[in-house]
Amino acid sequence: MNNPIIRRELVGVLRNWRTAAAEIIFTMTLIGVVLLRWPTNAQVSLSGRQAQEMLRLFGYAFMTAMILIVPAFSAVSIVREKQAGTLALILNTPLSPWSVFSGKVAAISGVIALLMGLSVPAAAACYAMGGVSLRVQIEPLYLLLALASLEYTVVGLYISTRSNRIDAALRSTYATVFALVALTVIPQEFAQGRLTGLPAQVCQWLAAFSPLPAILQVFGQSGVTHAGNMSAGSAVLRYVVVSIVVILWGTRATLQRLNSGLFDRPRSAGTITDESSGGVQAYRRVMYLWFFDPQRRSRLIGPLTNPVMVKEFRTSRFGRSHWMMRMIGACLIVSLALMLAAARGSEVVNTRTMGAILVILQSALIIIMTPGLAGGLIAGEIESGSWQLLRMTPLSARSIVLGKLLSVGRTLLLLLLATLPGYAVMLVIDPNEKTQVVEALVSLVIMAVFALLASAAISSFSRRAATATATAYGFLAVLCAGTLLAWLGRGSLFGFTLVDWILRLNPVAATLAAIHAPGFGHYGLIPLTWWIMAYGCGLAVVVLVLRTWRLTRPQ
Repeated sequence: MNNPIIRRELVGVLRNWRTAAAEIIFTMTLIGVVLLRWPTNAQVSLSGRQAQEMLRLFGYAFMTAMILIVPAFSAVSIVREKQAGTLALILNTPLSPWSVFSGKVAAISGVIALLMGLSVPAAAACYAMGGVSLRVQIEPLYLLLALASLEYTVVGLYISTRSNRIDAALRSTYATVFALVALTVIPQEFAQGRLTGLPAQVCQWLAAFSPLPAILQVFGQSGVTHAGNMSAGSAVLRYVVVSIVVILWGTRATLQRLNSGLFDRPRSAGTITDESSGGVQAYRRVMYLWFFDPQRRSRLIGPLTNPVMVKEFRTSRFGRSHWMMRMIGACLIVSLALMLAAARGSEVVNTRTMGAILVILQSALIIIMTPGLAGGLIAGEIESGSWQLLRMTPLSARSIVLGKLLSVGRTLLLLLLATLPGYAVMLVIDPNEKTQVVEALVSLVIMAVFALLASAAISSFSRRAATATATAYGFLAVLCAGTLLAWLGRGSLFGFTLVDWILRLNPVAATLAAIHAPGFGHYGLIPLTWWIMAYGCGLAVVVLVLRTWRLTRPQ
């Protein structure tokens, strides 16, 4: 504790009421998991099946909580200092970059260590039931979770040094963590039973970036889906090696950026017009007069066009065309890669498995992008002070809300359209899947609308964009990923009826059920989930309009 950064960061985090609330919710969740399966008749299964199932659900819940909590702390740690101006003061103190970096890592690791300490009684209960090995299962599970939390902490701090906005840091960190956890496993799922030799080894080491294969091996499970086995060999050892390499690389890259050069923003001087050729100069004059002259450009805004939407398009980074083209291009590449893999391996990986992977990718895209885009719609204006300018305009609360929602809705619509080729190839492979594909697309659209409206409603209650964005991420993650824990305990911890009712609140589960993904085909979630999401959208709209109207009133 000689490092002042540790005392400053750790004490500040532990004094926050949000940290205490997260710890209480986390502890109560683990206690509930244990009580659901604890034997009431003083008898336990001699095979240890109950303890095994409870330990698996405990491990998945802990991993989900870690994925939600660690990026929220690490992504904002340095960029918040940069915005407040305190990072420059810290770097000009006698503290070395290593002291600053190690202090922030130790503070975040302290929070995770506290959560691990709170989870020990639940793990001890699993061990007391019998059938669970302390050295073979519990200790490796804690080791993997601790290593993964350290890895995501280092990755989040590196992204935080490269970001200038808190919402951008959160969005990039959650996207990177999702890619490390889920996307790296997909090539191995497609390669099962089809590749041998060097290609199979490449897929195994690529999957080693994710802790899922290692945790599955600790639990003695076969694979992520019911398609087949994960792989041979020690997935735990591979993940330990890869995670250590990622930690060392992230530490070195972060330390290289923690210096006074972090604040230097060299910009290109550009090309002087007089040094261009005659044709280029003539072209620039014509383009300026007809398209970029402010007097002429204002005429392009029609009388029915929402000015708030135009303002968002011109000021938001993701409203610019080059960013939109980058995101759409990335989605097209992923979709086409899935099409190629499905076309070549349709005999091994059926359309339902491919549809499940595509749905998970699209759902993750919505969950990752929407809070980052909509979380600061209202809170960002209040934090920057530009909300006072909006109050001085004759715009109504309805116009402000509609303009902001349309600016984010267009981006989400383009991203969803960019992933449609994957469903097209599903129909080519199996034309009988038309009804399932249509239901899945409707579910995705409803989920995108609900995520947008819920994030915007949460933004209207906050005065800081970072708080609103993190809250929106937590709400959607608990709704879409947390409720899937009941599905993981189906048939053992939870009955079919209870799981069916819980999954009706989850739009991702409804989409997977529509596509008849493995493990979801027996649940009738549609159209009840659509109605629940529709009522949720209506409630979010009412809350958003009322809050915006109240914020526009004189204070």
